[in-house]
Amino acid sequence: MNSLFDKMCRLMDGLAACMLAAIVLLVFGNVLLRYGFNSGFTLSEELSRWVFVWMVFMGAGVALGEGKHLGTDLVTSRLPRFARQVCFAIGHVLMLYVCWLMLLGSWAQAVVNLDVTAPASGLPVAYFYASGVFFSVFAALILLRQLALLLTGQLSDGQLHEVRESEDL
Repeated sequence: MNSLFDKMCRLMDGLAACMLAAIVLLVFGNVLLRYGFNSGFTLSEELSRWVFVWMVFMGAGVALGEGKHLGTDLVTSRLPRFARQVCFAIGHVLMLYVCWLMLLGSWAQAVVNLDVTAPASGLPVAYFYASGVFFSVFAALILLRQLALLLTGQLSDGQLHEVRESEDL
């Protein structure tokens, strides 16, 4: 299971790199066309915005799975192991609830916007909101996996902290 997650993260890292390259090409190409040739690529702004949103949600999911979000452990670092495990479980249950809310909202927006087309590309706006659906499902799977590891006693003390201080970066 761990290697499957690692492969998915590597795939999403590669996709994010390709997306970033696409954004740079779209924006730079549009700037070059506007100032150099007095024309433009109308699709550029819209597509680069959509690709950026997808890239951010994919990156947030990978960061969640790898425990790379910034945080603080001022209280939990002083607690005994069992109390840290309880805090870990409570935090993950709350994050699962937020994933559920995000899934409901993103799904509702995607369904509402299935027949709405974007002005420049003509693509359904539902593709934009599908990024929230993707993230909420991916994040929920990661959180459920971490809770399962906690309940089976497979998490070490270091994995219970899942916090990166700004000095650690």
